[in-house]
Amino acid sequence: MLATRRIEDFALVSDMQSAALIGSDGTVEWACLPRFDSPAIFSKLLGDEDNGFWRIGPAGDTSPRSTDRRYREDTLVLETRWVTSSGIVKVIDFMPPREDGSPHLVRIVEGISGRVPMASRLRMRMDYGSVVPWVETWGDRTQAVAGPNGVWLDTNAPTYGEDLTTCSDFTLTEGERVTFTLTWHPSHLSPPPVPDAEEALKVTEEFWTDWVRHCIYDGPYREAVVRSLITLKALTYAPTGGIVAAPTTSLPEDLGGGRNWDYRFCWLRDAAITLSSLLRTGYRAEARDWAGWLVRAVAGDPEKLQIMYGIAGERQLPESELEWLGGYEDSRPVRIGNDAAGQLQLDVYGEVAEALHRARQAGLPAGPADHLQIKLIHFLEQHWMEPDDGIWEGRGPRRHYVHSKVMSWVAVDRTVKLIESGAVDGPLERWKTLRETIHRDVCERGFDAERNTFTQSYGSTQLDAATLLIPQMGFLPAEDPRVVGTIEAIQRDLMTPDGFVLRYATAGEEVGIDGLSGDEGAFLACSFWLADDLAMIGRLDEARELFERLLGLRNDLGLLAEEWDSIRKRQVGNFPQAFSHVGLLDTALTLARTLATVGVAAA
Repeated sequence: MLATRRIEDFALVSDMQSAALIGSDGTVEWACLPRFDSPAIFSKLLGDEDNGFWRIGPAGDTSPRSTDRRYREDTLVLETRWVTSSGIVKVIDFMPPREDGSPHLVRIVEGISGRVPMASRLRMRMDYGSVVPWVETWGDRTQAVAGPNGVWLDTNAPTYGEDLTTCSDFTLTEGERVTFTLTWHPSHLSPPPVPDAEEALKVTEEFWTDWVRHCIYDGPYREAVVRSLITLKALTYAPTGGIVAAPTTSLPEDLGGGRNWDYRFCWLRDAAITLSSLLRTGYRAEARDWAGWLVRAVAGDPEKLQIMYGIAGERQLPESELEWLGGYEDSRPVRIGNDAAGQLQLDVYGEVAEALHRARQAGLPAGPADHLQIKLIHFLEQHWMEPDDGIWEGRGPRRHYVHSKVMSWVAVDRTVKLIESGAVDGPLERWKTLRETIHRDVCERGFDAERNTFTQSYGSTQLDAATLLIPQMGFLPAEDPRVVGTIEAIQRDLMTPDGFVLRYATAGEEVGIDGLSGDEGAFLACSFWLADDLAMIGRLDEARELFERLLGLRNDLGLLAEEWDSIRKRQVGNFPQAFSHVGLLDTALTLARTLATVGVAAA
């Protein structure tokens, strides 16, 4: 049976090195161990139960009358609670921050009232559901081995094997707890220590609670802001400081279609924007870590700058298809790797420069990243006028994308400011002239005077929601008629019937301007950008109304995927998506700042 659970039915747990998605019925359907980009050991999400899953829930005919779930306060500890005909029970799921190098997925089952029969069904399948491991049990420990992968199950419940599945049946009364811990460990090494599940729970709760205490934001929508911050932290690869765009691959942008991509890598753009948001909410350590990751990944060679890297800075991310997986709701192909790593996207130079600029504003000391920025601009100076692949990674021909040129201007502008600060040396006057040249070029060639809007690319009539960033990047003031005209054109031509924003126009069954067939949902980050712009041009009520409708798209745990399917009223795309949560953060900060300004003015 192919996956039918909605994307928003899943919860995220993470140890900041790997992650798992758990459905509302208590089934782990996706988990990559030991890293975000490792081959999954549970792949039901993209196939069926034969591709691996782990379900814990009420057993047999003890059908739940109701189910609810939540994260424990400001943590990434998940609680799922079932009310059944015979009592109430809950499962506590989490991944403790690593201390010994081995990832643990911990599941604690607790009886709340009555007497509830429970069942655990664990079916491990290595290498994205294609390999059945060799399983052996010694006392309370069960080991599954396939190639380099060793996975250990430790539990105080009795287990047995059936249909190539590790099973456990038990009954809980009030106050009773049964623990299960799944530990990945290299198969050639001695067995890992037996983990203490209760101690791991305490450590995990303390970690997240302490981390959230560093948040300096105390404005409107704080609950949504904190949950997005936790989600972004969960997508950070702690050993290197890299930030993955999402912990999943091939969750479709078009249900049943082929717009399915692997997002378990570090996009410079996404990471840079994420760092900007973290800095503004008080998280400087993450900015230092990311700057170090950036220097190591780029390795001082701007001519070979990639738009994305592996989580440790790997450059080779070859794309391939997993033919044995049927895809989420028949959305094929299932891809791993991402060929977009070889694209030219000039906008990333601007995003990197902007992130480093914000880091300096936050008081981070000068370092190697500042000198790397100078090298990047020397390269950009020679190449900004070339066509590129654009922010949306289309698979069609290169164009002179307006957003790419705007962000080239941002890169030069922030570097001019860096030189003016005295932190580094550089050709100040020449780059001031370059900044003016790029600005003039964009305004002359990327603006449609007849329609009063910036376009997607030079000479095009198409619109692009990325141009909503023009006032936010300081390229033009928000009140400039060309900015207002662009906002209104996007509202008129790129809005869905329910009031969210498309990235650009697609062509259905025909091949569109992105070189792909098929449509897609409203892009949530773009919808947040529109709310930002509306606030900046003084349409505050409209901005707040849009923002609150976007908040209403989050699932019951506050999580967002990449897009929203306005027809089916569902989240689509990889999940949870860093870009969407950054958009939420930035809009909340924009609204808080604008409301404070309005309040001062009114006073």
